[in-house]
Amino acid sequence: MVKVGIIGVGTVGVSVANILKDNADVISARAGVDVIVKSGVVKNLTKERGVDIILTDNVDDILNDDEIDIVVELMGGVEEPFAVVKRALESGKAVVTANKALLAYHRYELQEMAGTKAFEFEASVAGGIPIINALRDGLSANHIESIMGIMNGTCNYMMSKMTHEGVAYDAILKEAQELGYAEADPTFDVGGYDAAHKLLILASIAYGIDAKPEDILIEGIENVTQDDIAFAKEFGYAIKLLGIAKKDNNEVELRVHACLIKQDEMIAKIDGVMNGISVVGDKVGETLYYGPGAGGDATASAVVANIIDIARSGKSTPMLGFNRPMEGKLTLKSTDKVRCKYYLRINVSDKAGVLAGISKVFEANNISVETMLQRPASNDSANLLISTHTALEKDIQNMIQQIQSLEFVNSSPVMIRIV
Repeated sequence: MVKVGIIGVGTVGVSVANILKDNADVISARAGVDVIVKSGVVKNLTKERGVDIILTDNVDDILNDDEIDIVVELMGGVEEPFAVVKRALESGKAVVTANKALLAYHRYELQEMAGTKAFEFEASVAGGIPIINALRDGLSANHIESIMGIMNGTCNYMMSKMTHEGVAYDAILKEAQELGYAEADPTFDVGGYDAAHKLLILASIAYGIDAKPEDILIEGIENVTQDDIAFAKEFGYAIKLLGIAKKDNNEVELRVHACLIKQDEMIAKIDGVMNGISVVGDKVGETLYYGPGAGGDATASAVVANIIDIARSGKSTPMLGFNRPMEGKLTLKSTDKVRCKYYLRINVSDKAGVLAGISKVFEANNISVETMLQRPASNDSANLLISTHTALEKDIQNMIQQIQSLEFVNSSPVMIRIV
């Protein structure tokens, strides 16, 4: 028999306990042993949880319990769960976590601590989609050329509604909060940070890159408007918040931001709260992974799958998938060196000479215009909607600074990268 302790019996923790109980027959058949939850830790013992397990508010009741084989960490946060997981590993217990923020900052330290002890984290990226095992095991024969995906269901829900129903950003954000998809402070989701944590985890498995959120480009969807969506539709694009990892010789690009992506791409067709991740391997080509990226049962499904894996073997594969360092160590590419196409929305005074002035700034920065539309914004202003040919990020940023200083430009230009 394998006994589990759950630290953090919230939405996902309750689902984990109930799945282990409700599906005990198939779980024991697949694990080869019975798996039960011995106890769980909560902050508030008076709150009804809807789960039939022993609850405590003292984490030591699990960490010091020699009968507990697997600690499931579902606390949230970074430093407090790091201390808890460290103690669990030091006591010889296996660990399963769904905590993407913890791994974004401490995954390499945890790998060192875990050694040959089982440490699994499938639920930390894309909820119920088995993307961790796909990268670490299923695609282990490949050099990974790129990873690109929708990794935040809240943003994807909002962009889908804005695209298909014409809803304004502020209105759909309020709806997402009412539905429980977005928090009262939605910055973590709509600002791209949640997706960035997940991207960093995948990049460590694919490339051995040890980067922190502060090291990479992170932007959100806060500035996307119906003008941008209309432009995208007119030229055959959809707008999505994407996490992108791309290998370029011995460097790896890591970035999270809104993108214009061609409507016929599979990723562009993923709507609502669903997640989708494309992985390109040098031998297998492109593979696509689709499914629910959040929610109690979907996330708990991945947690329980990890528990079953540990119950079968007693130890895991190397946490990040490497038994030894990769040959030809890859380094993180500077954001300034990224090359792609760009879309810009520039609000200008509606008067003579504006286009000529804007064109001069483009030319001075060696940036070529591919398409341009002008749309009225008010009685005396207009939006210039421009897409470029491939350009260097550094040049685009310099150009934006120069444009916003022009006397006829009314606000800072909005830029969205084109995939």
